[in-house]
Amino acid sequence: MPRAFEDRVGAFVPGPRVELPAAATGPLHGLDFAVKDLFDVAGAVTGYGNPDWARTHAPAAATAPIILALAQAGAQLRGKTKTVELAYGLTGENVWYGTPTNPAAPDRFPGGSSCGSAAAVSAGLVDFALGSDTGGSVRIPASYCGIFGIRPSWGAVNLTAACPLGPSFDTAGWFASRASVLRRVGDVLLPGGGASGGEGALGPLIKVQEAWVNAVPQTATALVGALSKVEEVLGPCLSIHLAPEGLTQLYENFRAAQAEEAWASLGSWIEAIKPSFGPGVAERFAAAKATAPAVAAAARAFREVFRQRMRALLAGGAVLIYPTSPVAAPRLDIDAEAQQAVRERTMGVTAIAGLAGLCEVTLPAAKVDGVPVGLSLAAAPGRDRALLAVAERVAAELRLPV
Repeated sequence: MPRAFEDRVGAFVPGPRVELPAAATGPLHGLDFAVKDLFDVAGAVTGYGNPDWARTHAPAAATAPIILALAQAGAQLRGKTKTVELAYGLTGENVWYGTPTNPAAPDRFPGGSSCGSAAAVSAGLVDFALGSDTGGSVRIPASYCGIFGIRPSWGAVNLTAACPLGPSFDTAGWFASRASVLRRVGDVLLPGGGASGGEGALGPLIKVQEAWVNAVPQTATALVGALSKVEEVLGPCLSIHLAPEGLTQLYENFRAAQAEEAWASLGSWIEAIKPSFGPGVAERFAAAKATAPAVAAAARAFREVFRQRMRALLAGGAVLIYPTSPVAAPRLDIDAEAQQAVRERTMGVTAIAGLAGLCEVTLPAAKVDGVPVGLSLAAAPGRDRALLAVAERVAAELRLPV
């Protein structure tokens, strides 16, 4: 029988809990999970974090294949979790349904847009949870809430029956409280093993200098010990400058390319319905609408150059290492200007994997003044399984939950 629980952190969407029966046996038997409310479950309305979206969409006709795969592997779906409106935000704030509490730091944001899924795992309500990651929406909540998270290689996991934001960036990621559970979920969802499945040795380890310098000193210092432990697994790291253009250029080009896709995906609905949005969301969509075609085209061209650079660098199995987020979770009372500064500083780093379609795992490797900060390992597209195996070994070295 699935364990009963009280949603003491406000992770789940209000109303009746959406559940699915699990297969009696399977590799995930005995585990339960939650899903971000942008994945369809047959018979339930997918709310996408906004009351107007929920009001204008009928109940789903079919369940997303990713959810069915997990249920068929023996995992029990326990409900849908809150998301930032239309998945367009990194703090985890939702003015309509309530911002989930960050169990690891209740006076701080949980991170978004997969905020509810991260909070549910961090609070121990479920063993793992599905989210989506376009610009950092699994990696950043995992870092803020002190849990494991993965953004898979772009296209590695089925996104059928999931609401879009930036289709050429969108991925279906997941959180777990233990490194082995993160890997076991990957065994079910990722393409099969063998050379095409990303199995095989990884290395060398590459320290991304720009990302370490971009992190505030407290974060970088807190993660130095964890970096040493990763070196025990993968060997001494090499230090390189990955982006001579600077992380600001990575952010600006990611933002422009994603904005064009966000408006193409959701603009017609926004224009027709004129939905009410919470702080920041309306402004981001207005900026997306205003993105000049020439700016977006230049961003796409930059992305292709950067993608080729990263794939050449990582083709032999190299692994990038850097702080997942430059800062610990911001306080709930942070003002809008400071919040935007954190967003830009953060997305300069999350854009590394986003622009290049890399797989990235974040581990809850350290704390700053008692607040979690994550450490990221990233590898070439298709190396997801090997990266999850390395992350499990690193977790053991760091004496994290395995």
